[in-house]
Amino acid sequence: MTSNVPLRVVATQKALDLIKTLQEEHGEILFHQSGGCCDGSSPMCYGRGEYMVGDDDVKLGEVGGVPFYMSPSQFEYWRHTHLTLDVVPGRGGMFSLENGREVRFHIRSRIFSDAEVKALEAAEAMAAA
Repeated sequence: MTSNVPLRVVATQKALDLIKTLQEEHGEILFHQSGGCCDGSSPMCYGRGEYMVGDDDVKLGEVGGVPFYMSPSQFEYWRHTHLTLDVVPGRGGMFSLENGREVRFHIRSRIFSDAEVKALEAAEAMAAA
């Protein structure tokens, strides 16, 4: 990717600090953006051996060296959205590794600008070629 292509997902320092703690405790981890049900639309953190990423899941990028995925159907809704992984007070998702710490991962979002969308589409077209 070139430097003018925006990242689809980034993390705040609070999120990076919690990621580091979870890596120290659990080894390799990953994120999957929940699409609803029991844990709402929370970003879920799992040990890499505890969650099977689907063949069609979309890798949005990495935060703190940790891959961040989303289902293809949800990606269609969020494809024009920049995500920021943050940490807020509360309870983590039932199966998410931060559960029980009185903090949880949280997504903040904004719509990409027209220029950012064009840069992303150009990069995706080059990758597909």
